[in-house]
Amino acid sequence: MSKNTKIIGLTILAIVLILLYIFINIGNNWGYIVPRRSVKIIAIVITGAAIAFSTVVFQTITNNRILTPSIIGLDSLYLLIQTFIVFFFGSTSFIVMNKNVNFLLSISLMVLFAGFFYKVLFRKEGRNIYFLLLIGLIFGTFFQSVSTFMQVLIDPNEFMFVQDRMFASFNNINTNMLMVSTILLVIIFLYFLKYLKYLDVLALGRDEAINLGVDYDHVVKRLLVVVAILVSIATALVGPITFLGLLVANVAYEFMKTYQHKYLISGAVLISIVALVGGQLLVERVFTFSTTISVIVNFIGGIYFIYLLLRGSK
Repeated sequence: MSKNTKIIGLTILAIVLILLYIFINIGNNWGYIVPRRSVKIIAIVITGAAIAFSTVVFQTITNNRILTPSIIGLDSLYLLIQTFIVFFFGSTSFIVMNKNVNFLLSISLMVLFAGFFYKVLFRKEGRNIYFLLLIGLIFGTFFQSVSTFMQVLIDPNEFMFVQDRMFASFNNINTNMLMVSTILLVIIFLYFLKYLKYLDVLALGRDEAINLGVDYDHVVKRLLVVVAILVSIATALVGPITFLGLLVANVAYEFMKTYQHKYLISGAVLISIVALVGGQLLVERVFTFSTTISVIVNFIGGIYFIYLLLRGSK
């Protein structure tokens, strides 16, 4: 089966699941149900595309298939921001109640952190990507520890709000946030296009890429900023989904069986959309909202992560 055929097959599967999700059990309530389900679908597509896109790029830069952008600490920073706001301003404050302000504030702080983080670490020549990952892991652990400390101290009723932010949810998505997210995603994609040609070379490793004429540090810095913005958009829009990127990226590698990133990224995005729409159908139709999609994805992704580690050790 050719790569183009596989992409077409995934596209058809994604469209079928999307139509099934929108029109299942709709009855005579088209005017009420379709717009609300359509908003969820747009959020799912944006989130799935951003996470899959960023993970494939990040794994290519790090040359490691079991790492995800969350290791930089952006997911932990998002939870710290939400906990900090509730801890100091309360769950009824303007920043909390106004989703647009909360969304823009979260994205701004996460992108600023990533920009500062990369600027400081890449200020000196010779700093490799693994040093960045190590520092990112330390920051992530620090953010998580501070968040946990604040969560222990806040009022239990206010903690319920923070707890909602710990798990991804596609319910009550603000259409204004979708508009901003879509515009940002399109801008990032257009900016990324000029760096797409470098990914196939970067996959060979740092030394090989430099020998083939790639300005490695320059390209990696730009791609890491792209990754940070994509992760920030997805996390601020619906919340953290830790293992989704790991799951869909590795399934894309196995299914597409190619080194060409134009196929890998397309395949990962489509697989991500299929996984999220299918997962949301399970949440709503099988589990009747008794769980969240992030719990399902993290459970399956966690098992797959263990499988990858065991397979790698052999």
